[in-house]
Amino acid sequence: MNSLRKIIHVDMDCFYAAIEIRENPQLQGKAVAVGGSPERRGVLTTCNYEARKFGLHSAMSSAQAMKRCPNLILLPVNMPLYRQVSQQIHQIFRRYTDIIEPISLDEAYLDVTHCKQQSGSATWIAQAIRQSIYEELKLTASAGVAPLKFLAKIASDQNKPNGQFIIAPEQVDQFILNLPLKKIPGVGRVTNEKLSHLGLKTCADIQKSNLSFLVFHFGKFGQRLWDLSHGMDPRPVEANRIRKSLAVENTLLQDIDSLAEAEKIIHNLFHKLIYRIQRNYEDKPLHQFKKLGVKLKFDDFTQTTLEQSTDGLTLAWFNQLLHKIWQRRNGRKVRLIGLSIHLPEEKTVQQLNLWE
Repeated sequence: MNSLRKIIHVDMDCFYAAIEIRENPQLQGKAVAVGGSPERRGVLTTCNYEARKFGLHSAMSSAQAMKRCPNLILLPVNMPLYRQVSQQIHQIFRRYTDIIEPISLDEAYLDVTHCKQQSGSATWIAQAIRQSIYEELKLTASAGVAPLKFLAKIASDQNKPNGQFIIAPEQVDQFILNLPLKKIPGVGRVTNEKLSHLGLKTCADIQKSNLSFLVFHFGKFGQRLWDLSHGMDPRPVEANRIRKSLAVENTLLQDIDSLAEAEKIIHNLFHKLIYRIQRNYEDKPLHQFKKLGVKLKFDDFTQTTLEQSTDGLTLAWFNQLLHKIWQRRNGRKVRLIGLSIHLPEEKTVQQLNLWE
């Protein structure tokens, strides 16, 4: 059944920065980033490739970015403009399908299985979409085409910027066999390091392993690794899922039992959370995010979450929650820490994944 699906993942190139450069052509060829003010502990939401040559990247603190690239042109987030452009992009998508799953303002999955345009070719549809985006909006997009959702996302990153990559059904098995685990969505730096320490670097290594071993070391994510490494991803493109929460988490390379170490992790996660808010909800003041949560997973694979209504989104509130939930350890070590917020009702958007 999966081999019959035609899924496209479209990912805009340096979206916010590209829009700013389009609006002001004098910025062309210069290092440009969009993000919060260095004086207000802001972070970068995106930067162009000229800025990336200096080691800049999304979620980096603006202050650190300015130190690495003194000539950086740092622009404030213009969320109304980005939303408007995103809507224009989705209008182009809808010429081919109504089955569209937004991931953020600048990326989405499209199911074009039953699309008759472009002779029903997902490859040609992706090309047509990218060409329309460029001709009508003067922006570039990259695309991945595959019969499996996670492979479409991986494929869209293969030929960035302004390119596309196709994984045909008959190519899936071989592509997965050679796929580095760090490419799988959800495998971050820490998880990848832990996998490497266990001798697992590619999907072929997972296929030679066993499921119980993976579940022991990675919990539910071990099952997901097993499934994806065997080409099993039955998830459909879902057009109507509403996100009510936003969260970030960190699976630790080594289990910890130190509250001081946990506070450092909370600090880093807090900045990642702020980055994601600025990327998608810049027009929403931080004090309007009033229900916060902290999640701990222990070395026995049990987990606990503590949520509390507060007077706003601050690092201090998360630290208070951490101190309260830390008492539930009962001598166990911690293998994962996560932070979450509930989104204000009137600003919920179509999204997927509670914990990312």
